[in-house]
Formats: sequence, structure tokens, C-alpha cells
Amino acid sequence: MTKLFKPIIFIAVLSTVFSCSSQFQQRYKTPDWVFGGFVRPEGVNPIIEPDSTTVFLDPMSGKRVRWEANDTFNPAAIVKGDSVYVLYRAEDKSGVKIGHRTSRLGFARSADGIRFIRQSTPVFYPDNDNQKAYEWPGGTEDPRIAETTDGQYVMFYTQWNRKTPRIGVAISKDLKTWVKHGPIFRKSKMFPSLVDKPHKSASIVTEVINNKQVIAKVNGKYWLYWGENGVYGATSDNLIDWEPIVDDYGALKAFIRPRVGYFDSALTECGPPAVKTEKGILLLYNGKNDLKNGDKRFNKGTYSAGQVLFDSNDPTVVLNRLDVPFLRPLESFEKSGQYVDGTVFIEGLVYFKRKWLLYYGCADSKVGVAIYDPEKPANLDPLP
Repeated sequence: MTKLFKPIIFIAVLSTVFSCSSQFQQRYKTPDWVFGGFVRPEGVNPIIEPDSTTVFLDPMSGKRVRWEANDTFNPAAIVKGDSVYVLYRAEDKSGVKIGHRTSRLGFARSADGIRFIRQSTPVFYPDNDNQKAYEWPGGTEDPRIAETTDGQYVMFYTQWNRKTPRIGVAISKDLKTWVKHGPIFRKSKMFPSLVDKPHKSASIVTEVINNKQVIAKVNGKYWLYWGENGVYGATSDNLIDWEPIVDDYGALKAFIRPRVGYFDSALTECGPPAVKTEKGILLLYNGKNDLKNGDKRFNKGTYSAGQVLFDSNDPTVVLNRLDVPFLRPLESFEKSGQYVDGTVFIEGLVYFKRKWLLYYGCADSKVGVAIYDPEKPANLDPLP
């Protein structure tokens, strides 16, 4: 080959690379129905970390425990007045791995949604009450919170007795005193056995009215998405007793499922409260990458965040779904912790000062925040 041909070939190859890159970026241009991208505030995260100095008198064991010494993660969030409140899952050191310790919910307040002041004792936990059979010894995990139009706070969380995970519901008027109402499917007539089958992760539908995010109704009923091995639905008239959506054969109806070859190939676990928008009902969810059948660009077992859009009139109908995550583990604290494969696990989403603040668990060990400004949309997290 002569020297004359080498630069020509190099330029041709370079041109092809740039062309492919341009096509790739165009293909994954953020659709107009998507929230994001979300930006991590510089020099702020993680906003909540484990604390071995706080002590709590546990009513179940009668012992003083360092209730948030091991990990603090998977937060719910809500706006009350002029502040953002976060209820985060905290694990003590009573076990040796995830799911084998006791979880309680910590309480933190922020005037700007970024810098938080924490309460030294948990605000929600297993107790000697009528829910202890469902919540002890595993605890109360992974909350999601939303507000009703009349100012009540509704929290869905995982009741974990180390046998069967269940979605529980509790209601409060002040975010500190909660009334537990037990498993949400305990009175189901359509699927009565569901209450004793593993289920978790509930995302109730909300909407923004006069700059305030509140629980919405869909076709006259409250609606929530739930599940981790697929996204399912349920309706309610009172926010306490829920009926799952079933198909013509009486089986649970999944609206989306894990996809082979994608970032959500292992799990599609519901995230924070869903939001009614002009485009439809937007659900942000947690996708887990499968070891063998996932997206090879991401680590095995990685949890990243996806988005799916449902029809506002028929919330079982999928209109659009992102093929790539909008948020994925990038920072060191999102890739190192008790979940070593890397995790951003989203559970809290609030509309605050005309921006959307997203709160998430980092590697099952810490809490982070990312912000979406609709006036200045950012790019989605870059792909590997």
C-alpha cells in the first residue's frame, strides 16, 4: 500500500465512525414525553450516609440499637410547606447481608431539597402492634409517599418478616405519626391469594395541580402500579383496600415485563409515584440487568432507571418506553457499597420550586439526589 492511500483510508474510517456516532446520538435523542435528563448537583451527593452514633430503643427486642449504622438508602420524598422531607430506609448491623438485618425508616428535612437535617430516631419501624407478624424481624422497607388533595400522606412500603414481602400502607397527617393499615391486598376479591404471595414496590398515580403534586384518580378510582418481575396495576376507592388488575382468565395482568437484551432484562421494579402529564401517565422504574440475557454494555446485576408512558384514559396501555436508562450508576458511591454491582434505585420524586427532584438509593448504602429542570432539560446519563 502506498503512503497516498493511507490518509484517504484513515479519513474514510474516521468519517464512518463520526457518522455512526451521529446516528447513535440521533437514535437516542430524548423523546418529548420523558422526564430528564436529571443532573446530580455538584459536590452534594451522597446527601444521606450511615450514622453509627444514633441510638434507638427498639420496642421489639427491648434493646438500644444503632438503627442506621450499616446502610441508609431507598428513600421516599414529599413536599410539605416550604420544605422537602425524605423518609429513608436504614439498616442496623443485626445481620450479615441485605435482607437479613432489620430496616426502619429515618426522617430528614431540607429547605432546598439538597441539604438535609436528620432526626436521630426512626419515624417508622416494626412495633408490638397488629402488623408485627408481617414486619418482624426484617422490618419496614423501601417507602413511597404521596399526598391526597385534603392533606393526608399515604405511604406504601414493604413489610418484611423474612418470609414473604408484602406491600403495606400507612397514613399520616404530619409525616411523623403513622397509622398502619396492613397489606393492601388483604381484602382482594379478584385475587384473594395475592396477600400471601411475594409482592412489593407500589407507585401511586399523582398529578400537579397549582404547582402541587397530589394523588390523582383515573376513571374515578385511585390507581397504582406495582411489582418487580413485571409492572402490574391495582385500583382502590379508599387508598387502603386495593384490587389488582387481572386478565380474562383471572391471572395478574402485566403491562410491561423484563426484556431480553436490555438494561431491564432481569427486573422491572416500580419506582416513585407515577405522574400524569400532557403526554400520558409517566412511570419511572428500576431495571436490573440480567447476567446472561442483558445489555452487554452494563455490568451484570446493575440497577439502572427507566421510564415508560401509559395512556391516561387506559393506564394498562403502554404508549412508549425508553430502550436505555436515563439514570445509571456513574459515581463511585453508586458503584461501591453493600450492592457491589452498582445501583441507582429510584423511589422519591417531588415537584419542588418548578423542578423535579429525584431521590435514590446508591448501591444499597447511601442516598443521592438528581434534578430535572423542565426549563433547561439535560442529557440522559451517557451510555458506556
